[in-house]
Amino acid sequence: MLTDHAKLMKVFASAGEVIGRKKLQKMVYIAKKLNYPFYEKYNFHFYGPYSEEVTLRVEELCNLGFLSELKENKGGYSQYRYTLTENGEEFLTHYDLEMPHLNECMTKMNEQSSRFLELVSTVLFFENLPKEEVQEKVFTLKSKQRYTEDEVNEAYDYIESLRECITQ
Repeated sequence: MLTDHAKLMKVFASAGEVIGRKKLQKMVYIAKKLNYPFYEKYNFHFYGPYSEEVTLRVEELCNLGFLSELKENKGGYSQYRYTLTENGEEFLTHYDLEMPHLNECMTKMNEQSSRFLELVSTVLFFENLPKEEVQEKVFTLKSKQRYTEDEVNEAYDYIESLRECITQ
């Protein structure tokens, strides 16, 4: 019944603490693009791919007591920290979710900045386009982030390293 919720909880079980809603959105989207069984719909939003369904599921998991959300004030904005609770860990034991190498992938992604994951997820969102067009989209749609050509190349390399991680 709550299988999609359990899959999302597996992200936290694998990554540990996730700092930032934007980072969480990007981690789930990237995992989805790596063919992990996440079926939430994503649209392109101000910060790249965004899913209302992920936001709602996280809220529901917090309300159920399976996920801890800690809000911190950081000057002009709020930052959220998420961790799986003991109840969440116990609930997750009722699900046998086959997601090989998810731990490694989530750990790798969680080590990255949300800015970099925003770039990686944007590249993946437009991956059906030639690299030059993807780069142009990044420079146009993400002009405020001031990504460089080197960073775009780094994003492509990073995506390849994640794909290698899951095919080991």
